[in-house]
Amino acid sequence: MSSSGRPSAIGDLQIVSVSSDKTASISALPPRHPNTSALVEYTPPVPNQEEEDLEVKLRRIIDHVPVRVNNTSGSSAGSGSGDFHQYRQMRRKEQDRLARMDIDFQKRKQVAEFNKRREERLKAAEERTAKKRLKRQKKKQKKQEKKMKLEAGYHEEHKEDKSSDGSQDSGNDE
Repeated sequence: MSSSGRPSAIGDLQIVSVSSDKTASISALPPRHPNTSALVEYTPPVPNQEEEDLEVKLRRIIDHVPVRVNNTSGSSAGSGSGDFHQYRQMRRKEQDRLARMDIDFQKRKQVAEFNKRREERLKAAEERTAKKRLKRQKKKQKKQEKKMKLEAGYHEEHKEDKSSDGSQDSGNDE
């Protein structure tokens, strides 16, 4: 192209054929809705499941993480005499915030460990109780079986005694 904006040679021009079919032609403007005058219509992006999960996690983090001190200074902040007290106050607040976060983390860690040990102890106690319960039930069942055998044997002896008593009575009548 020349400085005038006209093509300087024929090699700069491109000839493109356009089909006469109206369905295949591409419009320079997007389709318009009858009630809007905008050239471009906003369509919200459709988030996929992973992006939604990340959004939910991000919101939860923002809601639960303590607010950080915004007015922190650099490492050379205490050099001026007028800013020293502000620097010391901001530093103390930041150190307190970090200490609270550490304490909170340690408490949560201890609670989690305690709950884990507690569950293990309860499970072990339940297993011991179940084992002893089974042992008691077996002992009780054996005792009942022994009692039933004795009662059955006792009834057989009485039947034999009664039948033998009856034969002896008949012998005494003679």
